[in-house]
Amino acid sequence: MRQHGPASHSPFLQSLVGVGVVLLALGLGVGAYLIPSNAGYAGVGPNFLPWLVTLALLACGVRLVCKARRGGFRNMEEHSGEHPDWQGFAWLSAGLLLNAALITTIGFIFSCALCFVLAARGLRLAEGRPPGQGWASVGQDTLTGLLIAAPVFWAFTKFLGINLPGLTQSGWL
Repeated sequence: MRQHGPASHSPFLQSLVGVGVVLLALGLGVGAYLIPSNAGYAGVGPNFLPWLVTLALLACGVRLVCKARRGGFRNMEEHSGEHPDWQGFAWLSAGLLLNAALITTIGFIFSCALCFVLAARGLRLAEGRPPGQGWASVGQDTLTGLLIAAPVFWAFTKFLGINLPGLTQSGWL
């Protein structure tokens, strides 16, 4: 097999990435299959979105494998040699893990807003930007997270009838 540039541009390695995405899609498909398919609003059940994501991920994985087998991504930019930003990764990971751990305790809206705040800080750090200007930045990120999470929560719970963990029994928070 002919190499095109450095090892990171190898069509074989790129094929492995595509195969990994296909395997991830298949794993997600198994999970979607295990979700009960009782039809809800407009005939859409709780397994609809996982199946949709499975199919999209499968299509992306197949496309990656096909592209790699036809010579790979020859016009990719060279890797800069910089190391990954572990501090940004840690903030992003903390946001996701805390969201999963706290969603049933503090509700969907607040756990997602917290995830947004931590992810925004991690992404700023990964870009090499300062994490923000103290409490003003945290407040702005919190408000943005709330403005994103609250309408999503209400759309799912009030309009689609899908139960998401709330903070109160009223169904509005």
